[in-house]
Amino acid sequence: MAMTMDTYLEIEQIRQLKYRYFRALDCHDWTLFETCLAEDVKTALDSGKYSFDGRAAFVEGLKAIMDRPGLLSKHQGHHPEIEMLAPDRARGTWYLEDHVIDLDGGWMLHGTAFYQDEYVKRDGAWQILATGYRRVFETLTSPLPEQFKLTASLFDAACHA
Repeated sequence: MAMTMDTYLEIEQIRQLKYRYFRALDCHDWTLFETCLAEDVKTALDSGKYSFDGRAAFVEGLKAIMDRPGLLSKHQGHHPEIEMLAPDRARGTWYLEDHVIDLDGGWMLHGTAFYQDEYVKRDGAWQILATGYRRVFETLTSPLPEQFKLTASLFDAACHA
């Protein structure tokens, strides 16, 4: 597909979609997260360890894993490579860096991966049709070091008093 100004605008909309996906995930904003996904989305996160068919299953699955104040995460997508396949279809590769702290479980994860996404434009808006990632590396610290101290959290009411 030829690169026109319209193509660049479509690619920017897809970039904004993925950024919103990560922000919604880390903020536990499941309503916003849902808007990023096609109803028939398919997922294979962590090389298929977390696979879901359909938006409702994906959102409920992630809520079951992540929707608690003691689980904090940072997901950042870097270096997007987005290819327009048709006016309403695209695919992308993103370099992920994630950091997860589980205060209740007493562990912390840091890793990187490559996301492979497919996008579809329906009713004028881009949505994620398929998504998954394979790890480049992952490190786990458990138990949390004695000197580890959380000094701020979006989910800790005491931090907002």
